[in-house]
Formats: sequence, structure tokens, C-alpha cells
Amino acid sequence: MTEPYLTTVLEEAEHVAEQHDQVARTTDNQAHEYLRYAVLRVLEGEADYLPADWTPIDGVTVGYGRDDAMYDSWGSSEDWWETVPPQEACTRFRVFFPDDHQTVPRDIVDVMAALGAWRVWTGCAAAYGSYDHRERREVHYLWPEGHPVEEVLHERLRGPAEAVAPDGGRTCDVRDRLVVDENAQSEDDLEPRKKRAVAEAMDVSLLSKGGRYEVQSASGNRYEVDVIDESCTCPDWQQRSPEGGCKHLRRVDHEIKRGRVPRPDGRLRAELAR
Repeated sequence: MTEPYLTTVLEEAEHVAEQHDQVARTTDNQAHEYLRYAVLRVLEGEADYLPADWTPIDGVTVGYGRDDAMYDSWGSSEDWWETVPPQEACTRFRVFFPDDHQTVPRDIVDVMAALGAWRVWTGCAAAYGSYDHRERREVHYLWPEGHPVEEVLHERLRGPAEAVAPDGGRTCDVRDRLVVDENAQSEDDLEPRKKRAVAEAMDVSLLSKGGRYEVQSASGNRYEVDVIDESCTCPDWQQRSPEGGCKHLRRVDHEIKRGRVPRPDGRLRAELAR
């Protein structure tokens, strides 16, 4: 029963890679990022490729992030990790659904099973951020980086071997794109924190709707940024609260404005323009 759902997720991930490739420009594992954003779009009923008999589940929202980063943020304040301790190199999906469902809706179960994710927690949702989750439930799934479905997506993105572009590249290969920002400022014109925010290697991802992002620096340190509260867990913000924000707040703002990561409401600039 999971094969149609896997096809749906893969087709949507291809669409994400072609139309919303900015979601993966700041990560080394593009396939993983395309797939998890595709899952969000499928479960929230926003995907361009859904089965003809698909019945959207009203009230479903999806958040995701690295499991160990979530643990670093919330730690012992949550009981999610009592059964399964925090996992490295794993995405944790938080899927919210109305509590009038006595069990996890079947479409959620089938999509996550097709992806190869496993369920680790189910319970009543708590109000969080700017989203009120009262009268809702949530289910958590873990999905490891490097899962075989990523290679399946790689093969689909490569396209047929005979499809060769005039410059020798594959015509269907959307993995390697040159990022050109027409509005980019010269780094020499930026003040130091802004310069570091733009120039340094950082991996930015949406932790949950409502404005919470994870920023992983080149050093491997991870910080949680809340763009609604304008706060960051890094020492610079905690100790100095510099005007204009620390480099992590500025980097998230930079990525959102250029459409490389979803806005706080989970949507990309390219989607809003349609």
C-alpha cells in the first residue's frame, strides 16, 4: 500500500527540486531537504502531485528539524525522548492533526511509512509559538539522513543517461545550480556582523511554523532562532543582544528574503507569487 505514496512523495520532491530548489541551497544533503519539504507539502495538501483519490486531512500542519537540535533546544522539558533518546543525523517530523481522530490518520501513516520513517511518539499537542494547538494531537517520526530513498530521488533527478545538454551536462540534472542574487550587496559595503551572516557557511532550516529556525554554523554549533521574538540561543545574542541582531538572526532573515527557506508560515516566496 505504500508504493503509491512513495511515488507521490518522489514526484513532489522532484517538483521541489525544480521549482523550489532554494530550500536546499544551504545544505550538503539536498535530496534529504527536498524530500522532507515534499512531505510537508503532501501532508498539508499543497503538493502539485497528489493521487486522484487523495482526500486532504483538514487541520494538518507539519514541522521538522534535526532531532538532536530539537533536544538541545527543549531537552528535559519534553518527554519525547524518554522512549527513544535523541538521534544524530535524523530529522524529527512533528505532524499535528485534529483530536477528533481517535488514531493517527491513515494517510499520515502511509506517507511516513513510504518515506521509511518510524513513529516514536504520539500525544496531545501543546500550544507553541504563534500556533495554538489546543484540541489537537501530534505524532512524531524519525527519518535518518542517508536513507535509500534519497538515492532513488537522486536517480530521478539525474534523468535518462542519454539526455545530454549541449554543454555536456544532463538536461534533467537540477542538483547543481549557480546561485545568483541580483540584489546582493558587495561584502565590502556590509558591517561586520552582516558580513559574517552573509559570507559564513551556515545551514538554515525551519524547525516549526511560527518562526522557529535552526542555524548550524561551520563549526558544528547549532542555535535556535525565533524571528517572531527576535531572539537567538547563541552567546552573542544572550550576552550582548546587538542592535540589528546576531549573525544567526541576520542569516535567517537573509535566507527568508531570498526565498531559500520557508517563511514563518511555512510557505516560500515562489509559492506566494503563483
